[in-house]
Amino acid sequence: MSRNRLGDESSPYLIQHRDNPVHWWAWGPEALAEAKSTGKPILLSIGYSACHWCHVMAHESFEDETTAAVMNDRFVNIKVDREERPDIDAIYMGALHRLGQQGGWPLTMFLDSEARPFWGGTYFPKAPTYGRPAFVDVLTRISDIYRNEPDKVANNAEALMKALAEESDSGAGFHVTDQILREVTVRLARAVDPVHGGIAGAPKFPQWSFLWMLWRGAIRYGHEPAKAAVVKTLERMSMGGIYDHLGGGFARYSVDELWLVPHFEKMLYDNALLIDLMTEVWRETQSPLLQARIAETIDWIAREMITDGGGFAAALDADSEGEEGKFYVWSPQEIETVLGPDDAAFFNRAYDVTPEGNFEGHTILNRLAAEGLGPPEEEARLAALRTKLLAERAKRVRPGWDDKVLADWNGLAIGALARAGIVFDRPQWVTMAREAFTFVTQKMTGADRLLHATRHGKGRAPATAGDYANMIWAALRLYQATGEPDDLAQAIRWIDVLDAHYWSDDAGGYFTAADDTQDVIVRLRTATDDATPSANATMVANLVALGTLTGEPRYPQRAEVILQAFSTDLARNLGGHTGLLAAAIDLLSPQLVVLVEGGDKVGDTLQAALSGLSVPGALEIRVKGAVGEVGPPALRGKSTDDGRSTAYVCSGPQCSLPVTTAGDLRRLVLDVRSIV
Repeated sequence: MSRNRLGDESSPYLIQHRDNPVHWWAWGPEALAEAKSTGKPILLSIGYSACHWCHVMAHESFEDETTAAVMNDRFVNIKVDREERPDIDAIYMGALHRLGQQGGWPLTMFLDSEARPFWGGTYFPKAPTYGRPAFVDVLTRISDIYRNEPDKVANNAEALMKALAEESDSGAGFHVTDQILREVTVRLARAVDPVHGGIAGAPKFPQWSFLWMLWRGAIRYGHEPAKAAVVKTLERMSMGGIYDHLGGGFARYSVDELWLVPHFEKMLYDNALLIDLMTEVWRETQSPLLQARIAETIDWIAREMITDGGGFAAALDADSEGEEGKFYVWSPQEIETVLGPDDAAFFNRAYDVTPEGNFEGHTILNRLAAEGLGPPEEEARLAALRTKLLAERAKRVRPGWDDKVLADWNGLAIGALARAGIVFDRPQWVTMAREAFTFVTQKMTGADRLLHATRHGKGRAPATAGDYANMIWAALRLYQATGEPDDLAQAIRWIDVLDAHYWSDDAGGYFTAADDTQDVIVRLRTATDDATPSANATMVANLVALGTLTGEPRYPQRAEVILQAFSTDLARNLGGHTGLLAAAIDLLSPQLVVLVEGGDKVGDTLQAALSGLSVPGALEIRVKGAVGEVGPPALRGKSTDDGRSTAYVCSGPQCSLPVTTAGDLRRLVLDVRSIV
């Protein structure tokens, strides 16, 4: 009888491994108790459902009876979905980094019976290759060391635990100023590939925090090279193979410097963040290319990523039929069969389709040979051809769909859709955001506490600080989009939970895990950039926003404490904390734009003027008749100017005189957003 215990799990990644001959446990007290009772070391394997190299290692080793026998004999084997338990992943990935190794997934860590890490790596092949030892040899060597050299293991574990538990020094006196942020903007702009965009070299990741800080600095300090660097990056990504030109949506990263060959998995968080950034950049540039990619990517989310109940699914796999990218690539013959010779020739010229291909004998569709979209009549023809190819592609074996709903990633998507819906006057996008928000608040909440993940009504992973931070951001975005007071009230309730269970009274800042999360060996506290925004960085912006809306000083005061808590980290590595630096701009200059609707259509004209100008970080609110109890004291109670729709622009506690024309509003916003 199999002793694999993953059959009842809800995570698609864990379910993928339920038929392995490995005696897998899911992370939890039972697995840790097994390690203590047997005295065996723990083999911890962390991955996610859309991870290509996770699949490779599974096929090579975890499905192999011989390898599994060694694992079962010598280790207690625990499988973790990094998306379901990011708090666990962060601890052991941090341990790997402190061992001087480059991170990645699958993450393979070896722990003592107390779950303390003592050695690890990432992917290990079945046979020696890629300069890596065979996995069975690693297993044997580690098991022998654990049995025969306990002092060495204990010393390693103690050193790693000490390193993981080290708190950042606070109170070091480093203050973020406009001068520092201006210098950072200049430095970041110089790091961008001037031809292809993104940070120079390969592989290329979207790196949202980096690009967000670059854009914020470009606007605030009037730095045109920084602005151009962000635009170049987004436009090259939008033309590259990292973008799915038939179905919409961006892959996680490109393995080359051209944005041509993606690692084909498509993640909700990447697309949410890119939608939001592209929306803000479109406001400044009015780029037809970015507008098209925003709409196409949201269409993809609506078509393929909504689960029962309205929550957004986590990811689509890189592989189908055991091959990476097979679902997405084409040959000239396949295209001609669908489109016919004339249309195929036209399409192939536009999308770089050749007999030799650009990826293992096949073609990844891309438009990198062009700088932007073509004439409208050509784009209309290409759109019709893409529709035919998309219908044909739908007949293929689809990549795996990870339909678990993650609160933090949903928060990012909700916030992006709510803002894009207002900017582009697409109320259906705001409706999508509202339905997902309702899903999280109703299906992922119990006893006033969020769950991190749920799937098919099952969920037990505890919420992280990132779940609360991103859902607060989502609530604030929905409040701006709809004016619904319950959204603001919900944001305040979630902050109260964060403060009660995640705040570090000793050092300041929020821990990743709550004080009642029992199965973490150390509570991490970080503001370092990652693929998704740091919870502490997001909370700086959230707290400033709530202070601006409510007038309560405790919120911006807490944001100040967060910056101070990580001042030493900032001093050591400004480039690794770009998300925190971008949020600091909100603290330096909180900005609020309020449109008070009268009985005319001028409100729509004012909204169009505001939507056509980037004001990154600003709160944008539309109310009827009068402002009410929102915003700085100088603004409260203000109403329309003689019944005409009216706008007010505030920077900190100072608010403008009322304006009623698009031109006057534009001039006010330009003046407030920049310190050039």
